[in-house]
Amino acid sequence: MKNNNLDHEEQKLLEAVEAGEFESTLTPARKAELEAMAAKTFTKDKRINIRITNRDLDAIKSKAQKEGIPYQTLISSIIHKYISGSLQDVATK
Repeated sequence: MKNNNLDHEEQKLLEAVEAGEFESTLTPARKAELEAMAAKTFTKDKRINIRITNRDLDAIKSKAQKEGIPYQTLISSIIHKYISGSLQDVATK
């Protein structure tokens, strides 16, 4: 399957995977461990209250609606991405 969004090396890897040239080494025990870690990652066990401007809240709600997700989920995702380093403040670059 040709994917125009992939570079040459990525395309070769995709073709190899699709051809069955790779075999999983994931054991049932490791799979259970990874599933448990994933479940803990998405457990939301703390509630916070923040004050933001109506303008910012309206913008967040609008973006969340376009993404088809609740605005609280979008806010949580933004915070998680920032803390994990995958979302950076452009002012600090």
